[in-house]
Amino acid sequence: VQLVESGGGSVQSGGSLRLSCAVFGYAYSSYCMGWFRQAPGKEREGVASIDSDGITMYADSVKGRFTISRDNAKNTLSLQMNNLKPEDTAMYYCAAGFGGGDSLEPSRYRYWGQGTQVTVSS
Repeated sequence: VQLVESGGGSVQSGGSLRLSCAVFGYAYSSYCMGWFRQAPGKEREGVASIDSDGITMYADSVKGRFTISRDNAKNTLSLQMNNLKPEDTAMYYCAAGFGGGDSLEPSRYRYWGQGTQVTVSS
């Protein structure tokens, strides 16, 4: 299983970015997928998840600003991030291999990408 993130970068506060995750070697359409982030000195935290039926979950800190989506035909997971804030600065990871339970809990996922950096300046 291979997950490859892209789309990170540096933006000013209030800007937007769209992250993508290409999934290889995995029955992508059948399982819940998630986006997570980790800032320096902090624990990895759940940002958003989407299950096989398209049901989404979001961390309170990103609700109304971020949108997770999936394209099962292209085996791609996306995260549209609008109205970005400096506190959104982190390495962002996509994850697969969900084992049930809380879909925003990092320990519930088996496979991880290498991450893509998002930096938001004030």
